[in-house]
Amino acid sequence: MTATAAAPLLLGHRGSPRAERENTMSSFQAALDAGLDGVELDVRRLADGGLVIHHDLNLPDGRALNTLNAADVPQEVPTLDALLAWAFDTRAYLNIEIKFEGARPDDRVAGTLRAIRRHGLGERVIVSSFSPLVLAVARDLAPSIERGFLYHRSYTIGIDLVPVVARRLRVAALHPHFSLIDQSLMDTARSEGWRVNAWTVNDASEVARLKALGADALIGDVPEVLLGTRE
Repeated sequence: MTATAAAPLLLGHRGSPRAERENTMSSFQAALDAGLDGVELDVRRLADGGLVIHHDLNLPDGRALNTLNAADVPQEVPTLDALLAWAFDTRAYLNIEIKFEGARPDDRVAGTLRAIRRHGLGERVIVSSFSPLVLAVARDLAPSIERGFLYHRSYTIGIDLVPVVARRLRVAALHPHFSLIDQSLMDTARSEGWRVNAWTVNDASEVARLKALGADALIGDVPEVLLGTRE
């Protein structure tokens, strides 16, 4: 799914976290009910290989998700399968960030991609990560499922390394922190055929600036602020 400068894709950051607890089914539904196009969410791996939706490695009670089995996880933490089934039913667009704990990717990448295919969502999903290694595995396992390169600061060693990495990963989109987006970045992205999806945008003036630059998607915590692009 793509958007234009006049109508960027609007995604709830972990759902609608100021209305409902983040990364829960109620939060995701609240984002859609508010009028957004979809949601951004985070995938973690359990000790038994199960995949769940949660941003931090640890639950609020301090238990690490990678030490727990499915039966140990609180009910409010959705499974990836439950989230994908909901997205199929609602036609929500998903930006699925794959979290990682180790230096090298584990089977959560393959498991996430299999689940996306199993639910028939390859056309309404982009898989994103801060880890180029995670994205490289995703590229090799499922090249047809779009990938987005997440980053929060500039990476330079004489040259800007972001385009170098993005080309090698054959990404569909750059996912920079909103503060990194300027006309130069947009020009580079357009010349390479990449979309630019901005996070986390919670200020109305930034929404207006990014819309004017032609950002393709805006990810934020406050649906009402994002929806200002459509007034």
